[in-house]
Amino acid sequence: MIHVKTKIDRADKDLIAELGTFSAATIHEAQGRKGSLHPAIKPIDRDMKFCGSAFTVKCHPRDNLMLQVAISYAQPGDVLIVSSGDQAAGQFGDVLANACVARGIAALVTDGGVRDTREIRELGFPVFSKHVYIEGTVKESLGPINHPLVFGEQVIYPGDVVKGDCDGVVVIRREEVAEAIELSRARDEAEAGYIERYKRGETPLEVSNLTALLEAKGLVVE
Repeated sequence: MIHVKTKIDRADKDLIAELGTFSAATIHEAQGRKGSLHPAIKPIDRDMKFCGSAFTVKCHPRDNLMLQVAISYAQPGDVLIVSSGDQAAGQFGDVLANACVARGIAALVTDGGVRDTREIRELGFPVFSKHVYIEGTVKESLGPINHPLVFGEQVIYPGDVVKGDCDGVVVIRREEVAEAIELSRARDEAEAGYIERYKRGETPLEVSNLTALLEAKGLVVE
């Protein structure tokens, strides 16, 4: 029996919005360098970004039946995480992108393929995919919705928070969002301080206190 879960626990909307103000790279570093999806999953437009709750769906290769089911049940602010067996076929295009926009869905992230990218870019709906390919799909096979997924070299649970931008996509556990915000804020503040020191003429050796480390490793500078 294939199980579709329509009700999931989500993080507080205000916390999701606040987390979304930080870059994916900052969040990744701040939470201990964890949660980054495989770099092959990229935005179809570098200006695209999003932050929302993971709504997971497993599709069979070259089949988008369950993606259409997921779009029908996803809530505003959700991010569709679509596992399709790393197949390139274009399971998502401008027609379904319009359906997502109408339903308030925040973004789509897939290890499969998409097409109609020009129209999707003009629509402004964030899409992150591994492939762009004109081949279409069928609607035949069932698959689970809102079950944990092994996706992009990470395990994603329904309701996890997902942030994406031009540098990549990072996953944050739902129960760790508040902590990730504080850690990300502290990292941004620290990096702003580093930049000011560089502007004053200090070197990376001084700003990052690297001299002792380099000496311990045996570096000789003549």
